[in-house]
Amino acid sequence: MSIQDPISNMLTIIRNGQLAKKSNVIVYYSKIKESIIKILFNEGYIKKYVLLKFKNLKKILIYLKYFLNKPVINKIKRVSKPSLRIYYNYKNFPIIYSGLGILIISTSLGILTNKEAYKFKVGGEIICYIF
Repeated sequence: MSIQDPISNMLTIIRNGQLAKKSNVIVYYSKIKESIIKILFNEGYIKKYVLLKFKNLKKILIYLKYFLNKPVINKIKRVSKPSLRIYYNYKNFPIIYSGLGILIISTSLGILTNKEAYKFKVGGEIICYIF
């Protein structure tokens, strides 16, 4: 059985890992997943990540972050899906939890947060939001 939406699967693995109080989780590698995880690291939502390689199979080991025994990520939700793509202009990005959350957007410049996309004045497909 193949995975229909690998990004959604990765977000679910992270969400379930934090609910189970795991220290780390492993997801299969892809360039877009690595870009999303890099944003999560840069924004302080995860401790760190490590690329693993077994023979010709790559995986990403994600170390989850907790504060006072509670997950740092309160909510992580997929917005644009393979069956329904959601696009926004940089002027019309939705505000996530009064500006406390971030949007992860696929743009022509690569995977960016809503703040970076607004700075570069590019819109794109909203992949997910995190709070």
